[in-house]
Amino acid sequence: MTQSERRIFLINKLLREQPQYKEISVPKAETEQKRLLRALMNIRRPMPIGGDFLAVQDEYLKAEIKIKGITDLSSLNPISGDIYLWQGDITTLRCGAIVNAANSEMLGCFCPCHGCIDNAIHTFSGIQLRLECADIMQKQGCSEPVGKAKLTKAYNLPCKYILHTVGPFISGDVTRDDEEQLASCYRSCLALAEEKGIKSIAFCCISTGEFHFPNRKAAEIAVRTAKAFKENNHSRIKVIFNVFKDTDYEIYRELLG
Repeated sequence: MTQSERRIFLINKLLREQPQYKEISVPKAETEQKRLLRALMNIRRPMPIGGDFLAVQDEYLKAEIKIKGITDLSSLNPISGDIYLWQGDITTLRCGAIVNAANSEMLGCFCPCHGCIDNAIHTFSGIQLRLECADIMQKQGCSEPVGKAKLTKAYNLPCKYILHTVGPFISGDVTRDDEEQLASCYRSCLALAEEKGIKSIAFCCISTGEFHFPNRKAAEIAVRTAKAFKENNHSRIKVIFNVFKDTDYEIYRELLG
């Protein structure tokens, strides 16, 4: 199958899965096909699907990520000791684990084609990720607390694992509790990575963006917490601060010297 044939196959499978979508036709334009496929994957609740779908999906997603371009940690230069700063798409980074800024439901973003990192990670890892997250949450029996961390496979992403953490949501002034909860996100992810023997971890800008934590203050907490963890635990884990926006890159570059 070509990428186009795979994409159309996946769209038709997902459309036939839900009777309310039977009137939707597959667009002819590649961009619109990609958008429809992503939307259908985003809104799909966690439920099993046939092995034929998964086989084609996995081939399709791996090829899409390869087209975007994979960045290997070994090609990056540390900015300070075992700490790295990298600007790019976290779904294309090959390292031990990447961190997902999740919500308390821990099932990914259900908003079609939303621009958050939770949506991107679930889209390009594949629908297996939502199934694994649902299994974890069913066993837990309650919403995910702020400041903790959960580990899953990465499926079709080039990294080995995904660490999911729920950061604080800011609706007014940032409080000391908010700051401690954000620091706890970084400590929890680092501690779980160490426990599982993961050698490198890439952090997104947790709680900024949709959760409205001020970017500079969030970066200060991130850098301070990671450095303290490494020093207090004599940790050799490689920490990558992943940013997407130019403003965040400049903030981290200043903080990291």
